[in-house]
Amino acid sequence: MKSKKVAKKKKDKNNSSPVAKHLLNVKSVTFQFNPPYTFTSGLKGPMYIDNRIVLSYPKVRKAVVDHYVKVIKKEIGLKNIDYISATATAAIPQGALVAEQLRLPMVYVRPSTKSYGKGQKVEGYLKKGSRVLVIEDHISTAASVINNVLTIRALGSKVKHVITTTTLETKRAKDLLKKNKVKLIPLTTGRLIIEEGLKNGYISREERDIVLEWIKSPEKWSQKYGRSKS
Repeated sequence: MKSKKVAKKKKDKNNSSPVAKHLLNVKSVTFQFNPPYTFTSGLKGPMYIDNRIVLSYPKVRKAVVDHYVKVIKKEIGLKNIDYISATATAAIPQGALVAEQLRLPMVYVRPSTKSYGKGQKVEGYLKKGSRVLVIEDHISTAASVINNVLTIRALGSKVKHVITTTTLETKRAKDLLKKNKVKLIPLTTGRLIIEEGLKNGYISREERDIVLEWIKSPEKWSQKYGRSKS
């Protein structure tokens, strides 16, 4: 029992609330209840995450990148990484900043193969057999990041870990990551952001419960509060 408690404490420390606090402070994470946000899929939700906003705030940007570097060194180890692969397009800046700090080569993976030029899906040079760390900015369903992982693997390189700024920890994402044998390391999670939001007055207790209900099942939540018309 004691060892399990220690392990949990260590995990919570890595999924640090300081990152959640940074994201809330610069409005990378915002809440909207009446009406809720409408996403590309047509589903609705009360919380919106846009980590690209961090890029416009140098101090916060540095703090988040420093967290990436700290967690990478502690949880994976530099001796186990040859390349950084960022998921286009949102994670390219984070990938580039982390690769620069770690002095590692970087590539990025497109959602689909280019229909012009060299017809590439991976941009940059990737040496076959390399050990690649995938960097993502946010994971909801994990579809984009798994596209990155499988593309890199198809070129003969290895991917064991994905590190992301934020994740909602949805069942769909967890199942997809597990199926493809990928270990996810988030800097912070949707639940930690929500608790930080409650703690610092961004949302009320009632609103906290509403957002937690959404994270548990976005589809059911959206049906409950109504879908957008397309």
